[in-house]
Amino acid sequence: MIDLRRLHVLRAVDHYGTVTAAANALHFTPSAASQQIRQLARDLGVDLLEPQGRGVRLTPAAQSLLAHADAIQARWERAELDLRADHGDPAGPLRVSGFPVAISVLLAPMAAHLRERHPRLTVRIQELGVPESFDLLFEGEIDLAIVEATTNNPPLSDARFDQQPLLDDPFDLVVPNGHRLAPRERVDLEEAAHDDWIAPVPESPCRPHVLSACGAAGFTPDVVHHALDWNVTAHLVAHGLGVALIPRLAHLTPHLPITRVRCVSNPHRKLLTCTRTGGHERPAIAAALRELRELAPTAVA
Repeated sequence: MIDLRRLHVLRAVDHYGTVTAAANALHFTPSAASQQIRQLARDLGVDLLEPQGRGVRLTPAAQSLLAHADAIQARWERAELDLRADHGDPAGPLRVSGFPVAISVLLAPMAAHLRERHPRLTVRIQELGVPESFDLLFEGEIDLAIVEATTNNPPLSDARFDQQPLLDDPFDLVVPNGHRLAPRERVDLEEAAHDDWIAPVPESPCRPHVLSACGAAGFTPDVVHHALDWNVTAHLVAHGLGVALIPRLAHLTPHLPITRVRCVSNPHRKLLTCTRTGGHERPAIAAALRELRELAPTAVA
């Protein structure tokens, strides 16, 4: 019989890419994690890891086993739901995560509404980046995340996660008051091709959106300043240091001498809800998803 704890270690190696990273996430020593996988291989009579350069990779047998492991995890989520079938009203802790804008505009009002409608439910919010949200979902440390769609996310076909579209968040061109484009209702991005630009820092998931939007307009922006926080970007724009693309969901400091101008090409980022496969059927998560779907249409109006 397969030891599910050993199977979870193998799933972690696949998720994190190395035995050491998986061990750190599971609070094991690397040697203990390796021992768990070796014992699982002996139990099954197959090789699960093979050398690859200085590291290891999963064998075809291990990949096949993981497909069953994902199905087991989904069945376990369903079993927990069935055990609570007589207690359909959402209750207990609901652990959610998101990046700052998603928390401010979506998760905070969601939590307030759930507190009023389901007093036995306790929502716990954690600010996390996209990779960290997927890691903690995988580890079972959170139940629901709002993430940006990026090329580094697990594919939508990944059987471990259920990723669903929530909303499209358009980028507006933000310019100083008095800028030649400020009076316009809509603007072609190419009209800002010769301006100085303020862009997200290289590790930001929004940076590719900004650069791709400019590329689609036929130019590479002259980025003279980088910022992580959208309000920092807005202050740089307010001082006349450049123009920027900023998501409409981002609430900027009031009364700054800046103007948002909508873009003809409608550059945008996609926001997704993400749970573990089968998790969306749990009453607490289902209630949270309903609230988010109600909030989404008005969030970017």
